Amino acid sequence: MAKATTEDAVAKAPQKGNGKQKIAAMGDLHVKENGSSSYKELFAEISQAADILVLTGDLTDLGKPKEAELLAADMRSCSIPIVAVLGNHDYECGHVEEVKSIIKDAGVQLLEGQAVEINGVGFAGVKGFAGGFGRYMLGSFGEPAIKAMVAESVEETMRLENALRQVRSERAMVVLHYAPIPETVVGEPQEIYPFLGSSRLAETIDRFPVSAVVHGHAHRGTYEGRTPGGAPVYNVASHIEKPTGRPYALLEL
Repeated sequence: MAKATTEDAVAKAPQKGNGKQKIAAMGDLHVKENGSSSYKELFAEISQAADILVLTGDLTDLGKPKEAELLAADMRSCSIPIVAVLGNHDYECGHVEEVKSIIKDAGVQLLEGQAVEINGVGFAGVKGFAGGFGRYMLGSFGEPAIKAMVAESVEETMRLENALRQVRSERAMVVLHYAPIPETVVGEPQEIYPFLGSSRLAETIDRFPVSAVVHGHAHRGTYEGRTPGGAPVYNVASHIEKPTGRPYALLEL
């Protein structure tokens, strides 16, 4: 039997035109190779509660293909379109291309600097990267290793800008793994803030009309904040307490 794709799911989903969409957003699933946790029932629940599911990275625990296969099997219980980005854990084992292939074959619209429109909502997504916030953001100075780190952060920001330029709908959601602001990582040790995100992401977001931003990565962070330009930002890591009382947030765009 041929596998369903996100395009199939979009085609089957009720087309609501400019109607409001309920978007379930969740990150940091950390699916393990031993199958100790299953998201099958949760995905089925989300399919009844929302119109679209957004996953904000760390889909796997160590970036192993077997972990991605287990997640893909659970995704069969999700009957709504899925949009996702990868997280740092998905790169750990050096099999990221295989992980990507498995996730895409499961019908997920995986964003790496692209945009997709579903039911009138545009989604622009990248993983993002570290670098710090505000006046403490790491600058490109000194050793080549430092310059390489800053270059990676800048490159991810440029990918986000390119994705946002592709959005044509009036409602736009930015999907990240790393945080664009410090407010949603509050609760984490301050010493690791530079590794949780970068203000470069927020600077780019604020140049575009963005309705909402979702990210994960900071397990002990804070649910809600805003960019300097006023765009609402939500830390939707599954560990974060949310208004729904569930591992996922429900946002209406």
